[in-house]
Amino acid sequence: MRTGPNGFPGLSILGLVMLGFGFCALASAPAPAAEKDLTQKGEVIVREHCGRCHAVGLTGSSPNEEAPPFRTLSSKYPIDSLAESLAEGIMSGHPDMPVFVFTPHDVDAIIRYMQSIQEEPGAGPDEPEAGGPAEQQG
Repeated sequence: MRTGPNGFPGLSILGLVMLGFGFCALASAPAPAAEKDLTQKGEVIVREHCGRCHAVGLTGSSPNEEAPPFRTLSSKYPIDSLAESLAEGIMSGHPDMPVFVFTPHDVDAIIRYMQSIQEEPGAGPDEPEAGGPAEQQG
């Protein structure tokens, strides 16, 4: 069997470099798709469970005046800090809000979605963050 200058059969240095780039591209390709899927799953979850009272998109008023639009939550709470409450059961002082408990995977999806819709500091209620998900009424 014939070996190349690097000791591997039939592969040159350039071939190995190209092979390495190919493996790197394959390894990194699913990450953005998985991230997008997780964000989309979070949107589905909050629309289903929270949209009855909260504005869950980039624009619109909350159906329940007492329920804050989700896009404004980062002005009051670090979004990541909501993960524990989502996993253990969100409880509020408001009697109309049901208790929700989510799986760890669902919590990750909800947090990812919530982060994607947060307003820029100083943005008004109908001034969505540039580059976020498409405008949606919630």
